[in-house]
Amino acid sequence: MELRQLRYFVAVAEREHISEAAESLHVAQSAVSRQIANLETELGTELFERIGRNVKLTSIGKVFLEHSLIALEAIDFAKKQIDEYLDPEQGTIKIGFPTSLASFLLPTVISAFKKEHPNVSFHLRQGSYRYLINAVKTRELNLAFLGPVPKKDETIDTKILFTEKISALLPANHKFAQKAEIQLADLREEPFVLFPQGYILNKVVVDACKSAGFAPNVTSEGEDMDALKGLVAAGIGITLLPESAFYDSTPRRTVRINISEPNFTRNVGVIFPVSRDLAPSEQIFLDFVTDFFSRLTQFG
Repeated sequence: MELRQLRYFVAVAEREHISEAAESLHVAQSAVSRQIANLETELGTELFERIGRNVKLTSIGKVFLEHSLIALEAIDFAKKQIDEYLDPEQGTIKIGFPTSLASFLLPTVISAFKKEHPNVSFHLRQGSYRYLINAVKTRELNLAFLGPVPKKDETIDTKILFTEKISALLPANHKFAQKAEIQLADLREEPFVLFPQGYILNKVVVDACKSAGFAPNVTSEGEDMDALKGLVAAGIGITLLPESAFYDSTPRRTVRINISEPNFTRNVGVIFPVSRDLAPSEQIFLDFVTDFFSRLTQFG
């Protein structure tokens, strides 16, 4: 069985058309048909049903496709490891990130890294908390930034980069707007604007409110930081956001108020797989990120 046969097989399976697969592979249709036939002969079974000009996977063909994709992914990863071993500065790092870290953490750390390692490439993917954890476990992503950092388990390792406070964001004309700080329980009667259920920051805020003795009255929802800030500025309600959400500025017509009780924080860090060693470029990036935030914490 040849690697070429597996690649041809996957191309045909994905397109369900031999000529389209041949075009994508930049080879003759006859070459693809011959390699598929050789593969079926070697395996002793048909992988495709011929339906007119199209083809469809047989039941055993679907099983073989699943394993072929895993095999090709492993081979591609091995090739990537060798390429990066020879020159770590030419690697590509696949990183995931949530909405809450998109405006400050990601552009700050990547721009700083690129100044020292200009030839390392990034493939960035925004996603939900659960998606990012699963994507690292399945090797779809090499690393992912998350806040809060999940617990280590048998599949993922973690590194906490920093801990940040969570503050209240209120309309500028709110009755608490002139206070230096408030207790979380002071907001029990307020309308809240939060991320939707299923977002980790929704859970963080709801759990904190419950620990203060009340369930937040969620009147509106937004799927990113700017949406929540806009809702607060419009006087729709109040929200709770992490410190990094205010690094650029506090939005107009709003005020940020510290929460004195309880001590309301979240940690932020990076997760990576336990099941394989990081590629050289990934390890360089992880070391850089660790040092970068260590220096930020030390000096400010």
